[in-house]
Amino acid sequence: MKLEYLLFNLIVLIGPIISQFNRQIKRIARWRLKLRTNGIVAVPFLIWDTLVTGSHWQFNEAYTLDFRLFGLPIAEWLFFITVPFGCLLVWETLPHAKLSTSLRPLRHIRTGLYAALPIGIAVFSTGVQYTGLVICCFGLVALTDTLLKTDLLGQPKTYLYLALVAGLILVFNGYLTARPVVLYGEAFQSGYRILTIPIEDFGYGFALALFNAMLYEKQVAYGR
Repeated sequence: MKLEYLLFNLIVLIGPIISQFNRQIKRIARWRLKLRTNGIVAVPFLIWDTLVTGSHWQFNEAYTLDFRLFGLPIAEWLFFITVPFGCLLVWETLPHAKLSTSLRPLRHIRTGLYAALPIGIAVFSTGVQYTGLVICCFGLVALTDTLLKTDLLGQPKTYLYLALVAGLILVFNGYLTARPVVLYGEAFQSGYRILTIPIEDFGYGFALALFNAMLYEKQVAYGR
C-alpha cells in the first residue's frame, strides 16, 4: 500500500508508452525538451508544495513511502514530471488552428485574466489561501503568455487541450482524492468539490498544464 502513489506515477506513463506502438499517434518527439520543460516548471510548484504541505494538504502515510525529501514523498516529486509530460504529449497531438478574425475575441480572455492576480491576493488575505493562490495562478498564466509571446490563450487549440486536461484530472486526481492519497485542510479552500476533487485542484492542474505548454512552445519556436 505504501507503494501506491509511486505506482500511480508509473501508471500515468503507460498511456504515452503504449501510444508509441500506434502509428496514428505522433511518436514522442523532442522528449529531452519535454523533460527539461517539465523540470523547469516543476520548480515553483515544488516550492509551493513544500511550503503548504501539512496545512493546505498532506499525504496519507498509508499510501506513500516513509522517506521524504523536503517534506514531500518521492512520488510527489515524480508527479510534476510524469503528469506534465503526459499533458505535453496530448498538447502535441492536437490540431493547430491559426487565429482568424472570428477567433480574435479569445484574446480578450487573457486581458480578463490579468484581474485574477489582485482578486487572488484579496481572497488569500481572507484565509482561504489555496483558493487565492489558484486564482493568482490564472493571472500569472496570462502574464506568462504575454511575456513569452506564445499567445496560447488566443488559440482554440488551448481550450480543447484544457477540456482534455479536465478529463484527466477527473480520472487521476479523482483517484488520489477518493482513496484518499491526498488529504486536504478544508479551512484553506472554498469547500466546493466535483465528486471528491476540490474545485481548486482543477485550477491548479490547468495552470500546471498551461505553464508547461507555454514554455515548451517557446523553446520549440527557438529550435532548442
